[in-house]
Amino acid sequence: MVFDFLKRGAVSEAPEQKASAAGPVVAYQTSGRVAWSPRDAVSLTRTGFSSNPVGFRSVKLIAEAAAALPLVLQDTEQRYDIHPVIDLVARPNPMQGRAELLEALYAQLLLNGNGYVEAVAGDEGLPVELHVLRSDRMSVVPGGDGWPVAYEYAVGGRKHRFDVTGARVPVCHIKNFHPQDDHYGFSPMQAAAMAVDVHNSASRWSKALLDNAARPSGAIVYRGAEGQGTMAPDQYERLVHEMESHHQGARNAGRPMLLEGGLDWKPMGFSPSDMEFQKSKDAAAREIALAFGVPPMLLGIQGDATYANYQEANRAFYRLTVLPLATRVTAALAHWIAGFTGAPLVLKPDLDQVPALAAERDAQWSRVSQADFLTQAEKRALLGLPAEGGAA
Repeated sequence: MVFDFLKRGAVSEAPEQKASAAGPVVAYQTSGRVAWSPRDAVSLTRTGFSSNPVGFRSVKLIAEAAAALPLVLQDTEQRYDIHPVIDLVARPNPMQGRAELLEALYAQLLLNGNGYVEAVAGDEGLPVELHVLRSDRMSVVPGGDGWPVAYEYAVGGRKHRFDVTGARVPVCHIKNFHPQDDHYGFSPMQAAAMAVDVHNSASRWSKALLDNAARPSGAIVYRGAEGQGTMAPDQYERLVHEMESHHQGARNAGRPMLLEGGLDWKPMGFSPSDMEFQKSKDAAAREIALAFGVPPMLLGIQGDATYANYQEANRAFYRLTVLPLATRVTAALAHWIAGFTGAPLVLKPDLDQVPALAAERDAQWSRVSQADFLTQAEKRALLGLPAEGGAA
């Protein structure tokens, strides 16, 4: 665990390995310093997740759906029903279960583009606990060859350094593809940042309109006794004070105005730009959903008719967004845990138990079972099953 790092000893140095040809090029740019994330993850999370309903629901929808997927553990020969890795994933630490840990990991990837999992190593073999670390607190420390040699986790002015040069790496770093960064991933929230600003601004405009009793603005026209249109300074100040104290805010909604001689109220209708605000807000909401890969229909966004019905949208959501994310993350976790056990294993979502894909799966099973030209082993391979031998 993070708070137990003072109890651990240093990790031994890794044996000599062959270096990548691209390593010196990366080292030329980042050697000798910590590579920081190019975006302020805290501010982006606050504006795009904590303060925006579309971003919040998109992240929650993907993270919860991916974390709820049933997982299977297998190797080249058999699928396991009982295994220490299954027990570790099912109860990764005393405070979290599998769903809570994976939901936190998926949310970190969606918000920051990076996910970090710490392993609390035992005396030997598998880790005894797994913990998801906050991405905004972690920084990569590149070595002389340009690749990470350590990770620094900063909390309250203190830093802990995770050495990742040994055979048993204490931190698993999962990141999205970033075309311009060697060490950090690109977040969907970064791609949706402009749409989030538009959506938040439109919401603030709507709130200001409601505070003004949802009425369009108007103008008070002054006509003096002799036709002049200029008021004395004291008259102007008095009129402004009267408007602010008696006719602004939700408390004064619908209150009639009492105008003295020479004053006339000219109401103004909504301008074309005012009328376009709601359309701009809906367009921004669709762009946010698009950046995260969530069909707008699932978020209740009006005006989107891409999918014929809700069932088709839900199937596309799982097939194009949830499953690729879950498959990539679970594969990375299995590869990382294999470094502790030495036995290569495959951890992946069980497609046979995903209700949204039941129709597709039934059709695939039917096609494969009716293919007489395939052997039993080939059919099992097409269906993602291990070779015959039963479950352990």
